[in-house]
Amino acid sequence: MPDLFVSWPEYHQKIEQLAVCIYESHWPLNQIVCLARGGLRIGDVLSRLFDLPLAVLATASYGGEAGQLRGSLKIAEHLTMTTGTLGSHVLLVDDLVDSGTTFQEVVGWLTHHHGADLQALRTAVLWYKAGSSFQPDYYVDYLPDNPWIHQPFERYEHTSPAELKVNP
Repeated sequence: MPDLFVSWPEYHQKIEQLAVCIYESHWPLNQIVCLARGGLRIGDVLSRLFDLPLAVLATASYGGEAGQLRGSLKIAEHLTMTTGTLGSHVLLVDDLVDSGTTFQEVVGWLTHHHGADLQALRTAVLWYKAGSSFQPDYYVDYLPDNPWIHQPFERYEHTSPAELKVNP
């Protein structure tokens, strides 16, 4: 499996490209839900650009020393949001779609827990890997060779606050 290394400028450029793609679709979204942790930065930027409320749903499926071991998906018990109800046209955002399992399960979770509010749900990612069983509605890059993506914030997974004090 090849590796894809992404810098901060490239990462931000991808988010902006995703925003343009969503904007050009003219889809009337009125709420953004991001999956934490990978979709937090993306959801925050899209929420600001589209001037829409942001909701956060924590999920976890990767762990291990290198963060490359996929385990069973864990989904938070509640969606965190500042609005009284979920919007009717929700954009579900994450950084990438790898196997597709997370999106499939979260779409089911949102439908089960907030189905009365939802009229339409679309999905958006920066990277769509060919090995995924789930196709997002919006994506920036399709990756036919399923690379491991090294994102710019990955260094914080291997750095402690004490190390920052010594090596700022």
